[in-house]
Amino acid sequence: MPKIENGSEAKRGKGSVKYEDSLEGVISQIGFDENGLVPALVQDIKSGKVLMLAYMNEESIKKTLEERVVYYYSRSRQKLWKKGETSGNIQYLKGLYCDCDKDSLLVLVEQVGAACHTGSYSCFFNPIFNLAVKEGEDTRDTPDTEKVIGELYDVISQRKHSPAQGSYTSYLFHEGLDKILKKVGEESSEVIIAAKNGAKEEMVGEISDLIYHLLVLMVSQNLTIQDVAEELERRRK
Repeated sequence: MPKIENGSEAKRGKGSVKYEDSLEGVISQIGFDENGLVPALVQDIKSGKVLMLAYMNEESIKKTLEERVVYYYSRSRQKLWKKGETSGNIQYLKGLYCDCDKDSLLVLVEQVGAACHTGSYSCFFNPIFNLAVKEGEDTRDTPDTEKVIGELYDVISQRKHSPAQGSYTSYLFHEGLDKILKKVGEESSEVIIAAKNGAKEEMVGEISDLIYHLLVLMVSQNLTIQDVAEELERRRK
């Protein structure tokens, strides 16, 4: 794993990044508080969603930059912690920025699984005020399609890396690709039958089953929702 050293280049992928200053020099510019901490807002680089707010100290920043996985400092436990160390919901570092006053950080990550300890994709799921809801508009909860599918994909991915006893998803991964493909075929046939019968509610259920099993197939083959979205965008153009 490349380390940041004075005047060195850390190669990653096809390109390379040159660090003009030492790691210590960069960190010395950060405005830590009296406890040696700085707030870090975490954003998913793929979806753009804000995932969580945590705190980092000098040591956690160093380990994050050296290992390219994110470490934070727990104020309650008074210790360093690696995100996803026990849950498997690791955050791979994609970018690290200071704000204009250099007293807060923006951490861009590739999130594995859910970011929140509740199992939610993001920690920010409690609405207080939403100006996007216009006066007189139907305020009944409408599912965010991108969020629902993204969270389902994340849960499925988590089951692949951290199997859970009694989980149907874990069972499918354990049985392997042939079992998953068989289920995709079965659900496709059931969607067709429901459509031929003109049964709308039945179609909704069968299409939901098909989408779930397609996501399981995607995770098993290391395909992401972003891969499919990019292909659809390419075709639309």
